[in-house]
Amino acid sequence: MYKKILIPVDDSQASLLAVKEACKIAKSCGASLYIVHVVDLAQFSWGGHAYVQTPQINEASRAVGDKVLENARQMAQEHGLMVEENILETIGNKIADLLAKEAKNKHCDLIVMGTHGWTGVMHLLMGSVAEGVLKQVDIPIMLLRKPQE
Repeated sequence: MYKKILIPVDDSQASLLAVKEACKIAKSCGASLYIVHVVDLAQFSWGGHAYVQTPQINEASRAVGDKVLENARQMAQEHGLMVEENILETIGNKIADLLAKEAKNKHCDLIVMGTHGWTGVMHLLMGSVAEGVLKQVDIPIMLLRKPQE
């Protein structure tokens, strides 16, 4: 069935749901997990693609990424799963492009990811990483959305 599952993670509830579901799938079919966190350095820019690169910004973004990955790794290890993890960096490029390329380069055969489920104007303004990945890959994608409260 599946051998390697890519799980993009952030600190959202939807992402947490994706990790839980991916753990169940991996456990049932003996797959390993490849957990990634993306840092878009453009958020630290003054405009355009140039960004302020300081040791403090690099350290802070790395610390956040490490914490997010640590939480996901602990969940996977509680299920006895093999885990590979990585922090991916981009400077203003589309995160969906980066994730699609990473899935191909790492020979993943399933992507499990959370989605915020924005619709209407919010979707138009914010875009959808999940939708962008879906349009680029030829492997199955499972999308999980945090239930509305």
